[in-house]
Amino acid sequence: MFQMVPDAPLIVAANRDERLDRPAVPMTVLHERDPRILGGRDELAGGTWLAVNEHGVIAGLTNQPSADGRDPTKRSRGELPLAFAMHTTAAEAATAVSAQLDPTAYNPCWMLVGDRESLFFIGISGGSPPDVEKLSPGLHVLENAPLHPVSAKAAFVRGLVTDALTQNDATDGATSVAALTTVLGDHRPAVPEPPRDAMGRVWPASVTAACVHADGYGYGTRSAMIVSLPAAGLVGVPTVLVTDGRPCETPMHDATGLWKAAASS
Repeated sequence: MFQMVPDAPLIVAANRDERLDRPAVPMTVLHERDPRILGGRDELAGGTWLAVNEHGVIAGLTNQPSADGRDPTKRSRGELPLAFAMHTTAAEAATAVSAQLDPTAYNPCWMLVGDRESLFFIGISGGSPPDVEKLSPGLHVLENAPLHPVSAKAAFVRGLVTDALTQNDATDGATSVAALTTVLGDHRPAVPEPPRDAMGRVWPASVTAACVHADGYGYGTRSAMIVSLPAAGLVGVPTVLVTDGRPCETPMHDATGLWKAAASS
């Protein structure tokens, strides 16, 4: 949610869908200072899927499916959110990192990078230069597909969010976060029929839900995070809520205290 409510100009709500046996820490300090960065950590490759820094720059990614599968010789995509979150503004990050990035070094992915003032969609696809698009205020839903054209799952989740915001009469950050929490735990599939992925594998329709349960396939929603930025001029660091488990089963807890060590050190 970008510039939709006055007291929280950027709110990012994200479920992490991954193999159930892939080790990870749902929330930790990824970079100690200058800037301090929080986020989840993939214990297998060492990167993250979503990072936020003390200045309010948030960077998250989704993997771009490939018919040939992941290339293990390439660098971890999890390095990328950290690279963007090392900057003090989203605009600076989008310009600097995209100019320096070698897309051939990574498996393809899609990213959202934003702060209070700007939000960018960044596509990283093999040998092509990064595709950087500045987004307008509003609601943007990114899954394992590009923003354009809108996928069935993205359109469905967008509808869930819109309905939840209306039902919660969400006109501020707190009520918007409450509405988004309900969506993260929603099991309704976007499509009734089992989908087929880029590798030709058939998956249960449940993988098109916001909260994925596909235990028989060793896959599903592992954790969730909601990051909310206070408006410029308001006192406070980004609010970080996280679940260590499926959001339908595990309540959000406040991890905002992880910023404090930076101020006291």
